[in-house]
Amino acid sequence: MALSPIILIPARMGASRLPGKPLADIAGAPMIVRVMRRAQAAGIGPVAVAAGDPAIVEAVEAAGGRAVLTDPDLPSGSDRIMAALRQLDPQGRHDAVINLQGDMPFVEPGVVAACAEVLDRSPCDISTVVAVEASPADRDNVDVVKAVLALAADGRSGRALYFTRSRLYGEGPVWRHIGVYGYRPAALARFTAAPPSRLERREKLEQLRALELGLRIDAAVTGTAPISVDTPADLEAARGAAAGVS
Repeated sequence: MALSPIILIPARMGASRLPGKPLADIAGAPMIVRVMRRAQAAGIGPVAVAAGDPAIVEAVEAAGGRAVLTDPDLPSGSDRIMAALRQLDPQGRHDAVINLQGDMPFVEPGVVAACAEVLDRSPCDISTVVAVEASPADRDNVDVVKAVLALAADGRSGRALYFTRSRLYGEGPVWRHIGVYGYRPAALARFTAAPPSRLERREKLEQLRALELGLRIDAAVTGTAPISVDTPADLEAARGAAAGVS
């Protein structure tokens, strides 16, 4: 890989639907530690947690990882990784920043690597990852974010034209968006400096701000979407799945 990525994982304790979730125990390990270990297994660059609370820093460091404390009042994970990047890489040695959400304890390391690879081989400003829908029910589920892609000829990646929570019309695959992003540092700086856009506010999807700014987003197509923990029910499902996951 020609790029020199750094993986940053934003995490804060004050999630509205599941407060304290970064430290939620999943088979003996805090969720944020599980995510960190999956990121490390990707083997594409250094990993750090961009923490909004001292307790998260303590948990990560106790597990042998690296974390930096950021302002707990930052409005989004993207702002948090921007703040962490300024602390960790003031000289700009890393030319790619991977934003891995801290609520995917079983994300495949290959998904993280695929996000970086798209950024490496494409002229895009931002990369991300999609998977095919898990079931027809995904099409009407507003919690499942759908990506509208112009697929490359090999079907392995595509340019993102739009993201929506709504049902898509017509036949063809429905791509389920996975919340992993790769940024060129200049694109991350431009994105976080801009206010929320009109479409972003309407759909409650911050990636639409990037599209409205004219930034190009390309997506890697991967196998299945990882479990994302947003609610107490999700957490119980993750704990149930942990027995079969290393």
